[in-house]
Amino acid sequence: MRALPVLLATLLALAPLAPLVAPLSARAGEPTVDERLVRLRSEQAALQARADGEGRLGLLAPLRTGGLLADALAVRLPLDSGRTLDALAAPRRQAYVALADLAGALEQAIDRPGEGARALARQAGDRAAKALDGLASTDDLPLVLQVTPRVVPPRRDGGDLLLASRDVDAPPADSKLAIRFAEPARPAAAVPVVPLYAPAFVTAGESDPPGEPPVEVEIAGGHLKSDSDPPTLAVGDWRGEATILPERLRFTVPRSAFGLSATRSTLSVATLALRRDGRVMIFALPFLVLPDRPGSVALDQQVRWMVPDSNTLMSPEIMVRAGAGETRSVRRCFDPPPGAHFDKANRRVVIVERLGWLDDMSDPTLNDGTVEFASDEGAAQICLLVQAKPVTAGARTATIGRFEATLVREQAQERADKSGVRALDWREPLRLPIAPEAAERRLYVHLFGEVDRTFAEFPDSLPFVRLTRDGDTLVLQADPTAEP
Repeated sequence: MRALPVLLATLLALAPLAPLVAPLSARAGEPTVDERLVRLRSEQAALQARADGEGRLGLLAPLRTGGLLADALAVRLPLDSGRTLDALAAPRRQAYVALADLAGALEQAIDRPGEGARALARQAGDRAAKALDGLASTDDLPLVLQVTPRVVPPRRDGGDLLLASRDVDAPPADSKLAIRFAEPARPAAAVPVVPLYAPAFVTAGESDPPGEPPVEVEIAGGHLKSDSDPPTLAVGDWRGEATILPERLRFTVPRSAFGLSATRSTLSVATLALRRDGRVMIFALPFLVLPDRPGSVALDQQVRWMVPDSNTLMSPEIMVRAGAGETRSVRRCFDPPPGAHFDKANRRVVIVERLGWLDDMSDPTLNDGTVEFASDEGAAQICLLVQAKPVTAGARTATIGRFEATLVREQAQERADKSGVRALDWREPLRLPIAPEAAERRLYVHLFGEVDRTFAEFPDSLPFVRLTRDGDTLVLQADPTAEP
């Protein structure tokens, strides 16, 4: 029986600890940061692989930020291994949250592409960049904050123009540019030249041609030195050591190491390796690689103009009767039908008949009446003044008159002016004539083999294409520095 009081005393002593034990058991199922990071890095790699041409152009910055943040957390994982998220210091906890938010925003932008989704992904990328900066003051481990360039330019000699076609009205069979206007184009006085590229069997080889400039890659961050060997960068089959500067690493990479593509942009991932405290720390650095040929455009313009169509209009006859010795006149105005106007330079009055009577004897010479245009008529109308006027005091008169005038109607005429499919070039601007009287326009843009856009109005900018107007000419210049 003495065991019962002892048991009761023990339970009373443990009662205050019950609230502390319950939360610990509730948190037992929460994933550790190890599990979170494995899942987030897997999602990041999948998102980069799934990004199509539009994604690579519009989401390069947040994709790269997500990779840098994931790698930075992987380098610091030994400090946090086995812990749950709420057990971390604030900067690293915020970094995990920002990385998860960025992964979700990127997934939405890739699965449901649109400018709104891409804008949200870029905003999430900005928050992730701030979280990445926040890690700099937490320890002395390596941290990559910025990599330049983001975009690898096309090969200098990869897109030489060799041929010129004069069949500009028929787009290539494999063209993705949909021409919407079906009307036949008016024959042009001067047929524009369409640049075509060298076929695949004469393009440059795998190695850089003489004079091809290398790509200068610069990596900025914190604590980027290795304990023993200098940091290395691997791009494809190329591997090189860094030139070490204060808080920066510099690599001179052959252009061919990033891959060669004639028509499509690609995402090339370089690997930065540093050795610290017996560990090899890896950072994956994605680069957008531009193809030799930027793409093509077509401009369709629906030109509308008015053509006058005229015919002669005869007005109804107007008759005026006057009693013996009286003078009478009638004024009547006529408006043109809707959509037409009178050509007042081509009109005339017609006296159909002048009648007169004296003592029941008919004599037209007794009528001195007139038919004339009224001087106070409106600008768009014709007013006719018909008068019956006796020559002698006892005569009765009657005058019949009308007018004839040219009636002009404006008939709308239309035609479709088509530029044909025109190739963009990295070195030569493309000039497309603009019809000032065009009622409707469609600019079709096909970039990097897989990005298609259609514009009803000329856009202010395009990814890697600069647009300007030179009078009645649209000038498009493909430019590797014109990043979206």
